[in-house]
Amino acid sequence: MDFSLSMDQEILRKSVRDFAEKEIKPVARELDEREEFSYETMSKMAEIGLFGMFVAEEYGGQGMDYLSYIIATEEMARVDGSHAATVAAGNSLGIGPLYYFGSEEQKRKHLPRLCSGEALWGFGLTEPNAGSDASNSRTNAVLDGDSWVINGSKIFITNASTRISAGATVLCRTGTREDGRPELSCILVEQGTPGYETREMHGKLMWRASNTSELYFDDCRVPEENRLGPRGHGFYQMMQTLDGGRLSIGAMGLGGAQGCFEMALKYSKERVQFGKPIANFQVNSFKLADMALEIECARLLLYKACWLRDNNQPFSKVAAMAKLYCSEVMYRAANHAVQLHGGYGLMKEYDIERFYRDQKLLEIGEGTSEVQRIVIARLIGAL
Repeated sequence: MDFSLSMDQEILRKSVRDFAEKEIKPVARELDEREEFSYETMSKMAEIGLFGMFVAEEYGGQGMDYLSYIIATEEMARVDGSHAATVAAGNSLGIGPLYYFGSEEQKRKHLPRLCSGEALWGFGLTEPNAGSDASNSRTNAVLDGDSWVINGSKIFITNASTRISAGATVLCRTGTREDGRPELSCILVEQGTPGYETREMHGKLMWRASNTSELYFDDCRVPEENRLGPRGHGFYQMMQTLDGGRLSIGAMGLGGAQGCFEMALKYSKERVQFGKPIANFQVNSFKLADMALEIECARLLLYKACWLRDNNQPFSKVAAMAKLYCSEVMYRAANHAVQLHGGYGLMKEYDIERFYRDQKLLEIGEGTSEVQRIVIARLIGAL
């Protein structure tokens, strides 16, 4: 078994880490405070190729493997969750459905702009009453001639209401199946379509510099050709997308935990109490040892899931495990890191305060920790 990364992957890690330290870290705290999505940093992330990383070059992508994309997301999350969220959602949730399920015409139309970072795309799954129970979607689409007429709403949608947002992939009820269950299909809704409105959400605990949106559809009419793949395949498409998305959330947990660990280690070696650095006290050194141990385990699990995906092997179970474990590792790392910072860990002038807030989303977004345990239990045959 070879656990080493390729030279290209090592170079990518270093280049993204250097970029994040130079371009993102100096502005992250201020952007978080102002709840501001930065078009300047978005442009810089696009310039270094952080969008369309796993997309074939013929559609404007970078043609990399999925592990390389995950490493890049991990390195962004090591510095700031908001910018990592923009990258993760831009790739796995925005680009992913179009790339894997879109027609050739849909790919040619949308992917080049999304891969260049010129535009962003939303993933319209969650609704006010359909979170973990995603199949309970109430947004309705009726085929009227050669157009779909959509009514309903979505909530907590990343990247959908910026001035460069080009549209969203929207899960809709398009009929009733023979077994009486709802027929669910995905429909592409472009920005500027009459009856389609996006609203930016504010007052968030976490990821305050990423864009989070509500979507509203009021007799929104889109061409029938905007359906993504076969009619009735929408829920499958969304769940397949979330399998890959879980890896990017795992990467955010892993990178965030690494950032917490590094901040805690540095501070505990500098902070002197009772005549010696607080890292020298066993109670604190054991916290750091536990953080290092769990981060190493999380990285191995996440990279294994990526390896399975890149080698066309079943990866759903390990992806759910990686998402769950990496999310909870960051929770514990952030908690230990704040404790090691003491009172200073509660102050906004220290980045650990932001990391402590940002970690909570990872246990909720793209399938809660509770849902991940249900998924795993099913896949091991316990349910």
